[in-house]
Amino acid sequence: MEHKNINLKLKVWRQKNKDDKGGFETYQANNISTEMSFLEMFDVLNEELIAEGKDPVAFDHDCREGICGMCSMYINGRPHGPWEANTTCQLHMRAFNDGDTIVVEPWRAKAFPVIKDLMVDRSAFDRIIQAGGYISVNTGNAVDGNSIPIEKEKADASFAAAMCIGCGACVAACKNSSAMLFTSAKVAHLSLLPQGDPERSTRVLNMVAQMDKEGFGACTNTGACEAVCPKEIGITNIARLNAEYTAASLTAAK
Repeated sequence: MEHKNINLKLKVWRQKNKDDKGGFETYQANNISTEMSFLEMFDVLNEELIAEGKDPVAFDHDCREGICGMCSMYINGRPHGPWEANTTCQLHMRAFNDGDTIVVEPWRAKAFPVIKDLMVDRSAFDRIIQAGGYISVNTGNAVDGNSIPIEKEKADASFAAAMCIGCGACVAACKNSSAMLFTSAKVAHLSLLPQGDPERSTRVLNMVAQMDKEGFGACTNTGACEAVCPKEIGITNIARLNAEYTAASLTAAK
């Protein structure tokens, strides 16, 4: 793969806090190596801004290997940028060409207020998890992994749902700012396993109630969430959540 340096124009959203109006500012990023990650490119930009005595661009990051879900950026109209099944930190500058203009924005959703610039508060997801995304077990030595037989199809589906990293791309891509894909993934990966069965009914009711309380929109099955999910979580989980919710509602009504 050819290595080269490219020059780019960056249009970056700058916003002091959730109450600030905010707006785009334009920066020139020169001599950017195509081997850099997208976040490394921002590191270079920030070093230049600091050297000039200017405020660096605030953005979230942690692992930089696609597992923590922190690097939430809307790049050229797509969450996490142009590559499929990819987070922003895994995106490399070889995805762009010399002279390109790159527009970078934060997630835009009522439930994700802007902290500063490209950083948003995703603690609404934490509160959804706290409402029911857990199982009750006794403490002590870990139980042998093969002590409870589980059908392979269910185990595979549960593992696929558990891959969700809570980045919020599904919310950012949805025209309704719905968190159904996230919530359904958390419900599904527990409800498919026997360990998650005791709280099965209360879990789905409480998590959906908390999701609505946080101000997320309703799901209208446009599928935008599935298309941009970096871990390729399927909307079949939403169907599973709806089934779980209906069954739990009927049980609770008795």
